[in-house]
Amino acid sequence: MRILIYSINYAPELTGIGKYNAEMAEWLVEKGHDVTVITAPPYYPWWKVQAPYRAGSYATEQLKGVRVYRCPLWVPRQLSGVKRLLHLFSFALSSVPILLSQVFKRHDVFFILEPTLFCVPMGLGVARLSRAHAWLHVQDLEVDAAFDLGLLSSRYLRHAVLYTEKQLMRLFDRVSTISANMSERLIAKGVRHDKALLFPNWVDTNAIFPTKAPSLMREELGVPTDSVVALYSGNMGEKQGLDKVLEAAEQLIHQTRLKFIFCGDGAARAKLKKRYAHLPNVTWITLQPIEKLNELLNMADIHLLPQSADAADLVMPSKLTGMLSSGRPVIATAQAGTRLAEVVSNCGIVVAPGNAVEFAHSLLRLVQDEDMRMGLGDAARKFAENHMAIDSVLNQFEGNLNRLINKG
Repeated sequence: MRILIYSINYAPELTGIGKYNAEMAEWLVEKGHDVTVITAPPYYPWWKVQAPYRAGSYATEQLKGVRVYRCPLWVPRQLSGVKRLLHLFSFALSSVPILLSQVFKRHDVFFILEPTLFCVPMGLGVARLSRAHAWLHVQDLEVDAAFDLGLLSSRYLRHAVLYTEKQLMRLFDRVSTISANMSERLIAKGVRHDKALLFPNWVDTNAIFPTKAPSLMREELGVPTDSVVALYSGNMGEKQGLDKVLEAAEQLIHQTRLKFIFCGDGAARAKLKKRYAHLPNVTWITLQPIEKLNELLNMADIHLLPQSADAADLVMPSKLTGMLSSGRPVIATAQAGTRLAEVVSNCGIVVAPGNAVEFAHSLLRLVQDEDMRMGLGDAARKFAENHMAIDSVLNQFEGNLNRLINKG
């Protein structure tokens, strides 16, 4: 098959959508497929284009057998709702010439990622011009999230954008997303049942696994051997609800065995670090290279997965897969009935969003009960092996691609 992936995020981004796009593309290449990617220079979660890439230039490269086109991108220094829209639109606009150059390349499938919705109309149009099948994959319900999280507020704009999104989705041959709850939302937006597919995120359980020896990173950071480490690793943005975790850290400041480690970058990092600089039980580290990911995740005794209440079913946190595969319990904030709550309830503790007191109480339970931590960690690893293994998920995806092409 000849597959074109069109997304603002790709390797060498280490987290989120870019990481999954690269793993999927490389897996498909290993299976003998021809894969082309149209993307932007890496900028997430730093919100700064990373050297040696340049924000204002086009570039072409070959990464692990994947042909990658980079298109210019504007990245704002300070985020706001309007600036975020302009940022996304800059890639949608700059990628048009590269997209048009693919019209006669005879791709079998255009695989288009949302975010960003700005890319969807042109991606769909070029897919039709080139007589390729059009597949939309929704990693985040970005339109719902932008309004529900207060990043955008106009009632008239919301109605117009939701209507546009609904009409566009109906035109795709397939529309997939990463959880059953999000799939139900797509159907509510007008996607036909026979076109809606579940395509969950995955983890390489051979690369992320529980280690028998203590993580070397604990020693590097000077963490005492008898400490219990509560780790948050990932993007530090508006929808994560990290302020409540830090409030819990403040409440537990006298639990000297408990150490909080926050790893990552993002728009809210500097503000949070400054506000809670007085906490001696909190350590801040930057995003770690991919080769240290297993050591990082194994540094934790407890993984932390907060998110704001409004994000409950709009996103399924991509970082969850690695947490579970590392064989550690998870404390997550989620509304009852969401897919996140359903998964974590079997291998951790679910806390109502926005409740720092309950979050602190749940942490204390796990700190004081090692047997509980070990049992929930074992359950987490088993869930990852049974439901999230990369070959299982991507073999099913490849089968769905073949069925789409053969049907056409």
